[in-house]
Amino acid sequence: MNSSIAPFHLAIPVYNLPECRAFYRDILGCEEGRSSDSWVDFNFFGHQLVIHYKPKEEELNLHTNPVDGKSVPVPHFGIVLPWDIFHAFAENLSNKNIDFIIEPYIRFEGLIGEQATMFFKDPSGNALEFKSFKDIGQLFAK
Repeated sequence: MNSSIAPFHLAIPVYNLPECRAFYRDILGCEEGRSSDSWVDFNFFGHQLVIHYKPKEEELNLHTNPVDGKSVPVPHFGIVLPWDIFHAFAENLSNKNIDFIIEPYIRFEGLIGEQATMFFKDPSGNALEFKSFKDIGQLFAK
């Protein structure tokens, strides 16, 4: 695994820019960067996340795939955090009354690839997954 990871850039649509701006800044703790009337840049754990205003469309059914007997939303994005930071972050989100799609839990406990994971949505319905590996060296282990 490359120890020097290049930051990714991800732009996502949001239909309520002020509400999502507050969510990423105040709930997730992302530092705000440049912005305009229609978009906002964030430092998303060292990566560049941009929320772009897009008018709300008709409600679409959320697509999910079964994983560990849970319904994982597709698409989703997120970040891999260090083990202790993940657990503190999950507790912080719980204290902020985040409505989890999948509550924080441990996958592959005691096995190769042991990881903690959780899923939730931003106010515009974008699904996020935050995860952590007990041993980050097993990020891509089979």
